[in-house]
Amino acid sequence: MSDDLSNLENDILREIGNIGAGNATTSMASLMNKEINMEVPYVHLLTINEIMDIVGGPEEIIVTTFFKVEGDITGTVYFLLSLEEATSIVREMLKDDTIEINVLEELDEMVMSVLKEVANIVVGAYISALADFTKINIQTTVPFLSIDMAAATLVTGLIEFSRESDHAILIGSEFSGQEVKKHAQSHFLLVPDFDSIPTLFRALGVHADE
Repeated sequence: MSDDLSNLENDILREIGNIGAGNATTSMASLMNKEINMEVPYVHLLTINEIMDIVGGPEEIIVTTFFKVEGDITGTVYFLLSLEEATSIVREMLKDDTIEINVLEELDEMVMSVLKEVANIVVGAYISALADFTKINIQTTVPFLSIDMAAATLVTGLIEFSRESDHAILIGSEFSGQEVKKHAQSHFLLVPDFDSIPTLFRALGVHADE
């Protein structure tokens, strides 16, 4: 996989992101019973260090929900939120402004359930859009929730991948609406296993070595 996405690859992945965002918006609005907008401001092929920079650095505490990808391609999907963004979304969904998200051990089951459900909606929408577009079988496992420093969360998960490739696909999403803090950003990180990269890009209509 080259260090940069070609215009074609970027356009295809951005379109998939937009379809996924549209599907996620509908589901989120229904769940919250509020008007929600979600946009895909960027799609990048990034190194692990660049991903760290985007989420605030290796010591930044982030809320990460991750899923294993199974089917015709395998890998891992990460849904990333800052503490502030996660808190804002959960407060709105539970109608409780006293909720504070700091460490996983202090969260009650309802808060964890909401965080996983939001991740399920967003990741499920993106994966469905990708599967529909590529016509390949893609499924995700049950989500795993982590609240920890970015380095602990991401480097541990990406280290195996980085031995063979330094890059992963990052789709940046932005929530907005009267009931959600404007410009609440989330990040959808797709990390296909190295052997799955050619399959994925062939299904997208491009070649991994272009």
